[in-house]
Formats: sequence, structure tokens, C-alpha cells
Amino acid sequence: MNQITVTGMVLSATPVGDYDRRVVLLTKERGKIAAFARGARRTNSSLLGVTSPFSFGEFVVYEGRTSYTLMSASISNYFSELRTDVEGAYYGFYFLDFAGYYAREANDETELLKLLYQTLRALTNVHIPNRLIRCIYELKAVCINGEGPQVFECVSCGRWEENMKFSVRKGGLVCRKCEIHAPDAVMVGTSTLYTFQYIISSKVEKLYTFAVKEEVLLELENLIRNYLNVYVGRNFKSLEILETIV
Repeated sequence: MNQITVTGMVLSATPVGDYDRRVVLLTKERGKIAAFARGARRTNSSLLGVTSPFSFGEFVVYEGRTSYTLMSASISNYFSELRTDVEGAYYGFYFLDFAGYYAREANDETELLKLLYQTLRALTNVHIPNRLIRCIYELKAVCINGEGPQVFECVSCGRWEENMKFSVRKGGLVCRKCEIHAPDAVMVGTSTLYTFQYIISSKVEKLYTFAVKEEVLLELENLIRNYLNVYVGRNFKSLEILETIV
């Protein structure tokens, strides 16, 4: 009666004891959960392949009083392309860590799971720069978590006017009247602002369908990095490794 089926992705897997694994899953039905996979490190185990990071599909788990036990899984996408792409793989590991940081148990993480899945698919598309994928993912993830910037009106007074500045500390755009209270406010290019607005307002399925010029990408990167430093403030080991590679 305590056996349930969840749709999700393996965020991480760590060895436990001689043959077991502890996997962290981001699921549609239960949010982020940890489950023990008994014997998953044995060479003949049916759980050996399905407990690797990036594995997406349906997982049958037994729900105990204090923990979950993984019984079986049916994987629909292993994202095997990332296993032969070192840079893409480390981008992927960072995205998994970022999702794991935000996700909560018993929370509705449908949008975050959808974003993660579509982002990993984008990593396998050679026509989309990984740097742009990272910007889109980071910005959309903080928006899903309710911490996204206000880029459609002045964050302080609600007015809209042309050529507003962006303040990380205030959390979005500020008009000329309000910018005196935002000493960190900087000008934002028209194309960069439009890209912000598109990412924030678009459905996940429509995110990875555009390209930007290099100067827009550089401005996006700079603004989003500064924003994350204030509103996330978390050092990810996977990001440190990624930045040494790229």
C-alpha cells in the first residue's frame, strides 16, 4: 500500500555501505526526495543504470515512515549525449545542483522539473550556446522560486518609462524618480531588457528558441551573476569546476 510511482530525475547518487546507493530525485508528485537503492552498485543489479544522475523517467518507490526505498525504474531519457561532452556534462551537473538547492520535499516542483528537463535537452543542441542556456536556466529558476526580478515596471513605484535602470539590490527596474534610492542601478540595453522579459514571461517549452548577440549575452551574464550573488548566495562545487573548464 505504501508503494508509489513518481515521475522525476536523478539529481545525485552517493554510495552507501558496500553495495547500496542513496539517490536524490526531483519528482513531480513529491518534490525532492531521497531514496535508498539496495544493491544498486552490484554489477547485476537492475538499479545500476537507472540511479545515475540525469536519468529521467518513472520511479517506483516504497514509502516508509522515515525514508523511501527505490524498487524499480523505467527510464525514458538518460541524456547519454552528456556522457561524451565534458563541458556539457559539467553544465548539467551544475543545473542539477541548482535545482536540488531550490527544490523542497512535498512541494509542487512540476515547473522546476520541466525546466531542468528542457534545459538538459538544450545542452544537447549544438546550435544553442551553453552560456546562453545557463543564463536562461538561472533566471527562470529563480523566478519559479518566487525570487525573480521585476522587469516590467519600476519595482519601487510601479511606473513604466523608457530607459529605466536595473538595480540588483532593489530587485529590478527603477525609474528616474526612484533611482536616487538605488545607488547600484545601471543602464540596461533595450535588447537585454527584452530578453529578460521574454525569459521571465515565456512558458518553459518556449525558452530555448532564440539567440542573442555577444554584447547582449555579456550583459545578461553580468546582471544575472550579480543578481544570484545577492539572492542565492550559494557556492556550488559543480560551478567552480565548470568555470575552471570554460
